[in-house]
Amino acid sequence: MSAAPRRARLSALAKINLGLKVLGRRADGYHELRTVFQTVSLADALEVEFTPSRSTSIAVRSEPEIPGNLVERGARLALDAIRVTGRVEFRLRKRIPMGAGLGGGSSDAAAVLLALPVLAGKNLPLSVLIRLASELGSDVPFFLLGGTAVALDRGTEVYPLPDRPPTSGVLVAPAVHVSTAEAYQALGRGPGGLTSETEQYMISGFQSCAWELGQALPGTPAPATGENDFESVVFSRHPRLKSLKRRLEKLGAHPAMLSGSGSTLFGLFAGRGEAERARQSIPEERVFVISLVSRARYRALWWRRLSPHIAGKVWPPQSRYA
Repeated sequence: MSAAPRRARLSALAKINLGLKVLGRRADGYHELRTVFQTVSLADALEVEFTPSRSTSIAVRSEPEIPGNLVERGARLALDAIRVTGRVEFRLRKRIPMGAGLGGGSSDAAAVLLALPVLAGKNLPLSVLIRLASELGSDVPFFLLGGTAVALDRGTEVYPLPDRPPTSGVLVAPAVHVSTAEAYQALGRGPGGLTSETEQYMISGFQSCAWELGQALPGTPAPATGENDFESVVFSRHPRLKSLKRRLEKLGAHPAMLSGSGSTLFGLFAGRGEAERARQSIPEERVFVISLVSRARYRALWWRRLSPHIAGKVWPPQSRYA
């Protein structure tokens, strides 16, 4: 008699960058980054079904279809790491705009790494999950953590910052394609592209931003000192995005900023009412009202979605079948 399948319905949350500095290009071809990640409430819906089997098969149904989906790659890495075979079926409903600087594909991949071992009855330590996540993409390790976090290296070396106060905002996702490769090239951060004095100045500015974000008190607005290096080159090629940032600022956003290399912009507001009014004021664009999701809330969401399959509230989630 075949074993019964185990199922979970997951929410893979988006992220924004509260600050982003691009330093020189590394020997491996990646750029050295300094950024502050923040999870937000906009999410993809991912259904997972695992059935033990003598061989492995992975099926991904995605709305819309995504070539080279990281969900399948993440599943294969996870099953290889836990040395388990089985039939795995995914149904992915994309709500996070793709290629827009919000990390939707990375979040989907991290969701697979967190959930599949639990359903398969095996546990992986966080150190192993981070290693697997780094193989999948630069943003993926952050989604193993959630909340507010500072990231170094190419974005894969992640450290927690104190949770942000509850804050509402909007994401403006215009139908503008920004090539990440072209954005990096336009910055001119090749090997030796920055003097040591300029690089140290940038790092000092980023440190100041991170400290302010880490020390913000409940009930206080988010510091507006964060900067995104991509804005200068992306706005020069896409003036519409610069205009949208100015509109957000005039509507009271504090701050308003490009996320990643774009094309999505975000604006944070004093309350949900102000965020909703901002959404209504930009009817010609896709606008999502969102809230910042703290690390505590992020973990609680995961524990709730995996509750039939986990043993206690520990992180990363541990399988009760292990």
